[in-house]
Amino acid sequence: MLLLPSEAPHRDASGPPRPAGRPPSSLPAASAPPPAMKTILAAYSGVLKGTGSGILSALQNRPSAFWPRRSKMEKHLQVFSVLQWVITFLALGAVCSVLLLYIFCTDCWLIAAIYTTWLILDWNTPKQGGRRSSWVRSWTVWTYFRDYFPIRLIKTHNLLPNRNYIFGYHPHGIFCFGAFCNFGTEATGFSKKFPGIRPSLATLAGNFRLPVLRDYLMSGGICPVNKNSIDYLLSQNGTGNAVIIVIGGAAESLQCAPGMNSVTLKNRKGFVRLALQKGSDLVPVYSFGENDVYKQVIFEEGSYWRMWQKRLQKILGFAPCLFHGCGLFCSSSWGIVPFCKPITTIVGEPITVPKIEDPTAEMVDLYHEMYIKSLLSLFEKYKARFGLKESDVLHIQ
Repeated sequence: MLLLPSEAPHRDASGPPRPAGRPPSSLPAASAPPPAMKTILAAYSGVLKGTGSGILSALQNRPSAFWPRRSKMEKHLQVFSVLQWVITFLALGAVCSVLLLYIFCTDCWLIAAIYTTWLILDWNTPKQGGRRSSWVRSWTVWTYFRDYFPIRLIKTHNLLPNRNYIFGYHPHGIFCFGAFCNFGTEATGFSKKFPGIRPSLATLAGNFRLPVLRDYLMSGGICPVNKNSIDYLLSQNGTGNAVIIVIGGAAESLQCAPGMNSVTLKNRKGFVRLALQKGSDLVPVYSFGENDVYKQVIFEEGSYWRMWQKRLQKILGFAPCLFHGCGLFCSSSWGIVPFCKPITTIVGEPITVPKIEDPTAEMVDLYHEMYIKSLLSLFEKYKARFGLKESDVLHIQ
């Protein structure tokens, strides 16, 4: 007797024929392993058979209820990458200094003594080009740092490797996130966009007196913003060097807030004199969005609080700002995590500067005025493309 296909007995892979009409659901529950176990067993079997399947790849293909979503995981990594830099900048030097003193008072004092001896012998290294590390500059953590805001670097003109340059970075913001990401790391591809140019971001010289922090900064190609360090880079380190100076400095950070388009530049002429003495071209750089990542309480000129801010600025070398961002776990709460606001850094056209060992005040004023006009032109050309209105104006203070 022939059986129709629908009446044929069903046979399991590991058991006797199952009578037709009996649904699979009627089998005992214990005979079917849970989905998660099936995935792991299949992956393990694949490894044994040499199919190239791995347990990790199998787990990553599990539903989002079993494994965190990739986008959510990346967002967490971005937040922590930015937070570690903020904490490093604020506390690493002080914590390591206290820790070094503490170790001197323990049985491990010899370790602290050896490190202190090495620190003394290595004291002048930051002034002589530092210790740049391509490996540190290319850490994956900096790509997460870049993508948090996100940060972009825009090239407008080529830079010749047979020249040296002084980049004037504007505005300062609170932590110079754009300056650090673009010039202290390779996250935005500086070396690919400007082949043959070595960027050196100049920051407070006091940071290089603090243990561990100094080495961390030097590994990113960061140098002290003092005459000896910049002189070495522009005159004793060959060509193809670009020193990035945040012209407004600490004074400018007191004026930064969302919607503020103001730079401290009118009476800042030392970088122009230095460019003339070394024959280094001047390059204006403006970062749209740098002032938007934190909200700050700005005190009026002449007020008691502004007076104390300026006084502490002279003592400490940086301005103590009263600012806040968002919280670590909730964007609507207050905290030190910056807001997710895009930062776009535009590198403008270089201004060719002749080498004059003793430039006159008139010559300095001439090139200073040329630099201001170039910066204003850069701002006007790109402001509408990156979130500003046509009516917005860059104020030079």
